Amino acid sequence: MKKIITIIILVATAYGYAQQDAQFSNYMYNTLSFNPAYAGSRGTTSIFLSQRSQWVGIEGAPTTNALSYHAPIGSSNVGIGLSFLNDAIGPVVENLVSIDASYSIRTSADYKLAFGLRASAHMLNIDFMKLNIFNPGDVLAQNNINNRFSPNIGVGMFWYSDKSYVGFSIPNLLETRHINKDLNSSVSSVSKERLHYHLSAGYVFDINENVLFKPAILTKIVSGAPVQVDVSSNFQLYDKFTVGASYRVDAAVSFLAGFQLNQSWFLGYGYDLDTNTLSTYNSGSHEVFLRFEIFRSEKIKSPRFF
Repeated sequence: MKKIITIIILVATAYGYAQQDAQFSNYMYNTLSFNPAYAGSRGTTSIFLSQRSQWVGIEGAPTTNALSYHAPIGSSNVGIGLSFLNDAIGPVVENLVSIDASYSIRTSADYKLAFGLRASAHMLNIDFMKLNIFNPGDVLAQNNINNRFSPNIGVGMFWYSDKSYVGFSIPNLLETRHINKDLNSSVSSVSKERLHYHLSAGYVFDINENVLFKPAILTKIVSGAPVQVDVSSNFQLYDKFTVGASYRVDAAVSFLAGFQLNQSWFLGYGYDLDTNTLSTYNSGSHEVFLRFEIFRSEKIKSPRFF
């Protein structure tokens, strides 16, 4: 049964007309993963490391590892970013390297508008022998795919202040066909990568001097799949602790927590429980991340919420 579920997930998630980008419950801290305009927006050097184990208990379930760096260039309006992503699901392993650049303009005393551009390199590996091959003559199972390279570009916008933000991005503008380029079109269409449109927003409310409240939302739109909406609420307590929850519509509920170890180090965790039929086959998803930032002199007395 577990291998059957693995194949279903592979077809529906990795190569069907579905959400193909890596998924994060703590998206509000990892905006660079889907929006290049975020690069340098925190005003300091920021390094982000995360690991996500999804649908624990299902053989071949997705695991995602991510590492990113971004910073402004001196006192200019330019920001740069560099990201590495490793995403594995069943027999499929994908590696992605992205270089981001942003340019921001001040739109008011409090707000800046940043425009971002991404260049990325995608490497695809598929070991078909990890699947149960029911038809030995299936052309899809004849040859494994090893380090198949495909380039891509992406764009984004990020309008923000110290209290709020609104973002829009398309991380991959090129609709690459990963698997079956040489087969007939009726088969090859299932492997085509789709454009993903990301809409994000968040606001920080000062409840009192020791409590901040931040609602946030991330919406993903891709052709052929239901709109995916993540709605979250986080509370920051005494500039140290963060607790909250998130709801992924028709998919999962997440419990989020974080701890500001010191001015530079922030540790976070998320636990997802599925609200659909997949909950029968797994014990939830775990996500942990660590953020390190370098602050200079008097800049940013208390760490920013996003």
